[in-house]
Amino acid sequence: MEIKKPDIEDYDQLIDLWDICGLPYKPKGRDIRERIEKEMETHPEYWKGVYDDNRLVGVVVGTDDGRKGWINRLAVLPEFRGKGIGTKLLVSMEEEFYKKGMGIIGALIEGDNPDSLEFFEKRGYIDHDIRYYSKRERDES
Repeated sequence: MEIKKPDIEDYDQLIDLWDICGLPYKPKGRDIRERIEKEMETHPEYWKGVYDDNRLVGVVVGTDDGRKGWINRLAVLPEFRGKGIGTKLLVSMEEEFYKKGMGIIGALIEGDNPDSLEFFEKRGYIDHDIRYYSKRERDES
């Protein structure tokens, strides 16, 4: 298994992976194929996938705000968990942030995801008990 950048041809596998892992996504909004393709082209370093042959079994998506790196989505198919894939993806993304001089990395985790909360805490991330508010111009369902 290797870590490499997914490409837009992996879009259906990506959406399936997020769905199987219970990650929310907006297939008619921010996660529409064209937007994902643009993100992959604009910031390829922030897209990392793990493949078993040609099957996408894990993925992490990052962003930055110019000061801080953000782990937005980290998912590994259930049957591939416990093999270090999530940790390899996380470390690989952290290295991208450090290369850009970002000394702070945040992870966005939904509160009803205890497995992810435990995963990040075991890797040195601290829960700051921050609430996330957003304002949407339009519904992106």
